[in-house]
Parts: sequence; C-alpha cells; structure tokens
Amino acid sequence: MELFHGPASTLWILPILALAIAIEAFFYKRAKGKSYPWKESGLSLIAIGHNGAGFVNHVVIITLLGGLAWNYRVATVPMDAWWAWPLLFILEEFAYYWYHRCAHRVRFMWSTHSVHHSPQELTLASAYRLAWTPVLSATWIFFLPLVLIGFHPAAVFGLLAASLLYQFWLHSTLIPKLGPLEWVFNTPSAHRVHHASNPEYLDMNFGGILIVFDRLFGTYKEEVAAVPLKYGLVHPITTNNPLKIVYGDFIALARELWSARSWSDRWGMIFKPPGWTPAASKAY
Repeated sequence: MELFHGPASTLWILPILALAIAIEAFFYKRAKGKSYPWKESGLSLIAIGHNGAGFVNHVVIITLLGGLAWNYRVATVPMDAWWAWPLLFILEEFAYYWYHRCAHRVRFMWSTHSVHHSPQELTLASAYRLAWTPVLSATWIFFLPLVLIGFHPAAVFGLLAASLLYQFWLHSTLIPKLGPLEWVFNTPSAHRVHHASNPEYLDMNFGGILIVFDRLFGTYKEEVAAVPLKYGLVHPITTNNPLKIVYGDFIALARELWSARSWSDRWGMIFKPPGWTPAASKAY
C-alpha cells in the first residue's frame, strides 16, 4: 500500500487515522498481552517525507503525465453513465493488482515498496510507513492506460486514493477473519498474510479492495492459525534511522550495480525479483 499522493490529500483524514490508532492501542494489550509497539509506530512517521515527495509525484505524474495521456486518449468515457464507475472500479483493481505484484517482483520497484514492509510488528500505523520516492514507484505505468482509453485522470487517481484509504484498516492484527467476505474482498486477515515474511506466505495477496484477482491468478493464500505470522522483511531492518529505512535498499542496489561485471547482470539486478544474483542465475 502506498497510501496517498500528496500532502493536501491527507490533512482532513489525519484526526480520524489518529483516533483509530489510539483505539487500537487501547485494545492491543488486552488482546495480545503485550504493550503496543509505539517505537515501530513512531518510526512510521517517516510518511511526512512521503507526503513532501508526494507533492512532486502529484505534479509530475497526475497533472503532467495524466494531462498528456488525456490529450491523446482514444475515447472519452461518459462518467455520468451508469456503467462507467463500476467498470473503472474493476479496471482499477486489475491495474492495482499488477502494480502491487510487480512492486514485489521487480527489484527497482521493491526498493521503494520495501519501506512499507519494514515494520516488524503490524499495526494500523504501519499503513503510513511509506517511502520518500513515490515518483520512482512506477505506479503511473499501470494507471495511465486507464486515462488513455478514456477515463478522466481525476476519476482514475481519485478512485485510486479511495482504494488506498480503504487499505488503512487492513493493517490491524486485532480484526479476525470475516467469513464469506474473505472470498471477495481484501480483509485484515488476507493483508496480514501479505505482510508476512514466512516462506509459505511470501508474495501473496496483492489485491487492493478486492481479492478476486489473487484467486484468479494463483497468488491467494489464506491465513492459517497453525502458521504464526512473522512480519517485516526477509532480511529485517533493525535500525531506527529513517534515512536508512527509506534509502537502504536503493543504496544496496547501487552498490550491487557498481560491482556488477556486465550490463546484462545490471539489468537483471534492476528488473528481476529481489534476491536475484548473477551467480544464482548461472547455477541453473
């Protein structure tokens, strides 16, 4: 989840998010028998930097590229038609699924998205642990085609913001499974699996509001009580330095690119999944 695209879009919702986190903290110790992880939650305030960078993202991607795509659209979808918003919703969920899946499976995109997965305890505050490089997240590659086929940029990116806001509550470990809703919607249970670093849970449940595309494309995994969830990255970040949290993977990637022996290796390091190395590739 990359929660918001610009600073103005967050201001009105901040008191509601803060109240939700306060309520979660109140019930956390009763439910889990341990104190609320305030340090982890505090570190998630690095979202302040995300919001600053989000302004640039908003201007460059949504305004400039969105406007350019709109000028070259192949059609114009009438948003007052009864079918327009339901169709946009399904297409948006489809685009979000593939964006999110690629954000986990393409190293360059993961360098941005990994910041969101760095908390070692999952709480509502984890929803706003976000990178300072949203322009480099490549989200726009997946959503600009919706503008090109005729949906107005305000509708496309407005619905995306609504989808990301929906995902805030998914970061709770206090909400149980929700019965039949688990078949259709992304729920806290499904999203807990997504944030887990257990081998059997890794890279699963990429949906936004819906979970149906995960079921269709074989990336759905149910939360199993017998397999305790381990949150955070496969190689955990233990530092409290926000700069290392935000830029750590980019720095590691830059070092690997510098030491690479060929351009084919470099392209592999950029576009193949996290953890890929030339040596591992040549072993097969």
